[in-house]
Amino acid sequence: MERLGSVQQKVACLFLTEVTEEPSWKREQQPFRVVASETINPKALVVGVLSAVPTEKVDGTCCYITTYKGKPYLWARLDRKPTKLAEKRFKKFLYAKEDSKEFIWNIEEDFKQVPDYWIPAKKIKQANGNPLPDENGHIPGWVPVEKGSKQYCWHLSVVNYEAEVGLVLRPCPEDSGVMEITEVPLSDLLEQTLELIGTNINANPYGLGSKKHPVHLLVAHGAFQIKNQPHLKYNDLVLWFESSQRGKVEGIVWHCDDGSLIKLHRHHLGLSWPIPDPYLISQPVIIKVNLTKYEHNFDPKSLFSHFSKMNGQMYEGLKHIDFEERTAQRVNK
Repeated sequence: MERLGSVQQKVACLFLTEVTEEPSWKREQQPFRVVASETINPKALVVGVLSAVPTEKVDGTCCYITTYKGKPYLWARLDRKPTKLAEKRFKKFLYAKEDSKEFIWNIEEDFKQVPDYWIPAKKIKQANGNPLPDENGHIPGWVPVEKGSKQYCWHLSVVNYEAEVGLVLRPCPEDSGVMEITEVPLSDLLEQTLELIGTNINANPYGLGSKKHPVHLLVAHGAFQIKNQPHLKYNDLVLWFESSQRGKVEGIVWHCDDGSLIKLHRHHLGLSWPIPDPYLISQPVIIKVNLTKYEHNFDPKSLFSHFSKMNGQMYEGLKHIDFEERTAQRVNK
């Protein structure tokens, strides 16, 4: 099977869905909702969802690691979106629910301009050499996160291009019941997609850091596998999300053998998110950030330096990592 976290294809919902005229719970300014029926999507069955690897859907902003200027770089998600007129036509089509027809886009005229260095996401559908929009009317793509960028300052906080490393949250290889925060060579993450989570991302559903000391981390897609998943039936999944400790997640993403992704979000089932005490913050976490092996001098105010001072320390969970408390302890000494 293709390694989890790499650039995937054919993303589909586990269940057949329909569009309602209610505003989206997940995406701001999206005036419609996508809700699941109780029928499994035939596309999911065709690509082998019944034998796929279930993983936790982590709530962040999507990133990509690939080469830029001859070095491994972090790229931020930037979708090419339709113009107001094209979006109006698309919404009218969605509400009409004419399943027998397909919406026709004019790629050259219907979409806003993007930076010259923008690249479309891999393996999306194309026609006549042009990338086609997804089910939301967007063309997924990426822009490199360059040093000095104010727009992507939180992305920059988790990478160091001189040392070519990124700050990653992942399962601890030595202990399956523990997570670790560690620095990982960007070259080890090439051609992978990840989520950036933290204080200033998506209203911080995991309670990381604080306004004074923001904390952000990268999580590779597929990093946290789900064991003992429920049966792939509507009612069983609703019960799992509502009653199971492991079900306190934003959703599930199944990684199929052919690289396809099948997803299910709590919102598809009419369940709320964020929720108190999500599963990701309930597990112990150890800090493994050792900067002594690098010739590069890290900024003492950077996340890398802060975490390096905590190297080897274990915490009950992510929300217990407190830079302010550590600063207070140093002052008291």
